[in-house]
Amino acid sequence: MESDLQRLFDGARAGHRPFAEPWQAQAFSMTLTLHAAGHFTWQEWADALSRELVANDAQSDDVDEIYYSAWLRTLEQMCASKALIGMDELIQRKQDWDRAARATEHGKPIELSRVESAPGKDIPTDSQ
Repeated sequence: MESDLQRLFDGARAGHRPFAEPWQAQAFSMTLTLHAAGHFTWQEWADALSRELVANDAQSDDVDEIYYSAWLRTLEQMCASKALIGMDELIQRKQDWDRAARATEHGKPIELSRVESAPGKDIPTDSQ
């Protein structure tokens, strides 16, 4: 694993961006942190990510978006299945981020502090 990380850092120093978007790097970092804390093995992670990639065979030309979207869904599912976060809390946090994004001027960083978590003020999802 260290050699893979070293290649990422070496590539970044050479001008190659290993992540297309900051959220991808954040999801990657959270996964490494949770693994290092012993919440799951790399085999568990690889199996779960593989299942997610196969189950959601997206039709897109943006390979990074497909891969890291699957990575994020896998991270969410892994955290829920390991009881690291409850599903209600996860849904609320996603809604908070969505509200913050909508309240943020284009081109500015999204800050969760722009909105307060407001149960009962949920943003409709595709399933609602």
